[in-house]
Amino acid sequence: MDTIITNAKIFTMNQENDVVGSFSIKSGRIDKIWHSPSPPKEELNSEETKQVVDMKGKTILPGFIDTHSHLLMYSLFKKQADCSSPLNHSISDILDQLKQKLHELPEDEWLLGWGYDNTLLKENRHPTRDELDQVSKEIPILIRHTSVHFAVANTKALEIAELHKDSKDPQGGHLGRDNAGELNGVLYELPALDLVQAVIPKPSAEEMANSIELGANDYLSEGITTCTDAGVGLDLGIAEYDAHIKAVKTSKNPMRMRFMILYHLLNTHFKNKNASELNNDIMRETNNWAALDSAKLFQDGSIQGFTASLREPYYTKPFEHGELLHEQTHFEEILLSLHQRGFRLAIHGNGDQAISSILKGYERILSITPKENHLHRIEHVQTATEEDLDKMKKLDVAASFFINHIYYWADRHNKYFLGPERTSRLNPLKDATDREILYTLHSDCPITPISPLFSVWAAVNRISMEQKVFGENQRISVKKAIETMTIDGARLNNDEENSGSLEAGKLADFIVLDNNPFEVDKMDIKNIKVLQTFISGEKVYQRKC
Repeated sequence: MDTIITNAKIFTMNQENDVVGSFSIKSGRIDKIWHSPSPPKEELNSEETKQVVDMKGKTILPGFIDTHSHLLMYSLFKKQADCSSPLNHSISDILDQLKQKLHELPEDEWLLGWGYDNTLLKENRHPTRDELDQVSKEIPILIRHTSVHFAVANTKALEIAELHKDSKDPQGGHLGRDNAGELNGVLYELPALDLVQAVIPKPSAEEMANSIELGANDYLSEGITTCTDAGVGLDLGIAEYDAHIKAVKTSKNPMRMRFMILYHLLNTHFKNKNASELNNDIMRETNNWAALDSAKLFQDGSIQGFTASLREPYYTKPFEHGELLHEQTHFEEILLSLHQRGFRLAIHGNGDQAISSILKGYERILSITPKENHLHRIEHVQTATEEDLDKMKKLDVAASFFINHIYYWADRHNKYFLGPERTSRLNPLKDATDREILYTLHSDCPITPISPLFSVWAAVNRISMEQKVFGENQRISVKKAIETMTIDGARLNNDEENSGSLEAGKLADFIVLDNNPFEVDKMDIKNIKVLQTFISGEKVYQRKC
């Protein structure tokens, strides 16, 4: 035994929900477990025992399993101008942030920013290219919306991208225009963003790996031991894949990683590989520290940008439903090809019309090529109806709910986007629980800050920024919420034999908390601090006093 952990309140999250007092670690895995605070004396005094750690009554949980965030994007954003609210209350504030960042910018680099939210700005609109031109007309500027589905470019950036008044809108997105038809700099949806992103110089794999190291440290501080990057290739193509592999190989990223790879990369760079072959490549290159998760696709956009695809119109736009990003027949052809190559599918669907389209696609491909335990997923699933959830259960489709939306956007969904009825059903966790649908929770970081305990708090309380409760009948228990971040995450990753609970033979991935989430007031769960994070029994994070 390398280590014995003693005198702790250890929530194993096993099938019996055992709470134990001590356990031992050998070769990176849990070896023995005792209900008592300390094991028998002969175990403590064994010559094989290298160290004994007295946790002094602290709470221990399995390491959190984050099944949907954007680690690389978050890591790169850390170096950009912070345009978010409430830090910024107006467009003028954002311009000040950009001007400050401009002075720090190396020569010939783009000025990039992230996180602005038009609905929280005093002007209640997107900034424009003319306003960004006030910062610089010589340096290209691009700032990303908090949803990352929209952005604003200045005139120089549009010129470099060769976008002008006569430029046509790409399929699945469009270019913002003023009353005279001139481009106003706003880019709606990822296909439009791609037109500008494509001309931004890419950082090297080494630079991105160094950025990932900084981001991974933040994830470890929140107790995350296994992380899925939910969009490898989203912004920078195959370079993102190379950067992730490099970060894991060099231990700059000590977390266990899983990769959702954008489907177009699977159909180009990896077109000659099936899922098993690509997974084997990833595991071999990373010494089994990373694995393939799925093929990632999008079938709609963002609720707060009126681009999520809804069955019924938006609350304040009676003629606007959003739109599907893929025509259904073509969409199903893409899915079938990936499914038959063995890829698990993970598809972004915010609006209920998009969710319906995704389920229709899953139903068709499974009727053509049936597969048990396929674990195909829908990401975000925010406006799923009871009909949608019934179909998910029938098809055995899993979900990852963007629960943080309740706190960060429910007030505005209620007023502008969805109205009271649909907002109260946003992220219908209780309905999914009652149907025994496999699901997890996520922050979609950097869309909202990374913190599994905050997501647990949001699922348990369903309280908004304005301290209103939305969907009291969709609350779930603390136990279920923590399961979604531990053992259910392992099930979604098809890795429950190794992770998700603290049991003999499983990986020694665990966290130490400063308070017990099962005993504190439910409103205080988000304030619990992660004191230590362990991966394979090795301490990879220690909170500073």
